[in-house]
Amino acid sequence: MTTTELSTSSQKLILDIARTSIKAEMDRSTSVSFDIDDPVLLSCCGVFISLYKQGQLRGCIGRITSDQPLYKLVSEMAVAAAIRDPRFPPVRADEIGDLEIELSVLAPLEPVVDIDEIEIGRHGLYITQGKQSGLLLPQVAVTYHLNRLSFLAQTCLKADLPADAWKSEQTKIYRFSAEVFSEHK
Repeated sequence: MTTTELSTSSQKLILDIARTSIKAEMDRSTSVSFDIDDPVLLSCCGVFISLYKQGQLRGCIGRITSDQPLYKLVSEMAVAAAIRDPRFPPVRADEIGDLEIELSVLAPLEPVVDIDEIEIGRHGLYITQGKQSGLLLPQVAVTYHLNRLSFLAQTCLKADLPADAWKSEQTKIYRFSAEVFSEHK
């Protein structure tokens, strides 16, 4: 999947799926099901769900790749972002109305041969070394006004590596693009 395939109606539908899934979890509903026939939403790709409350991050979880359809992964990751992000307490039912949901639908990872291939605002980064890994979405560099070198350093720190670990031959650097959209944009 490329990052330009989601129509406005597909974006709205998976945002609705994310919100419905979170509400169902909070309501302790046994399960939710969706009747999807959109081929893009039936394709497999990675997605990250970011939850914001009053402009502040409230949860963010996702997967780089998936072997399940996008709409199912969105449902699963929305619930995970709401209740399983270890950085935040679980979202309470009375907070759902205050949440803004943002989706980042990921294109496949591409190995970085030369750091000049990294475009701020267009690419996210995924860095691995041994069993450690860190990922920052494309919008992080823009939000925090990071240049290419500070974006690399912050991704290393996210992987619990030294800031300059990206220079090591043992470190693998990948870039990816993402289609980013939210309920209010």
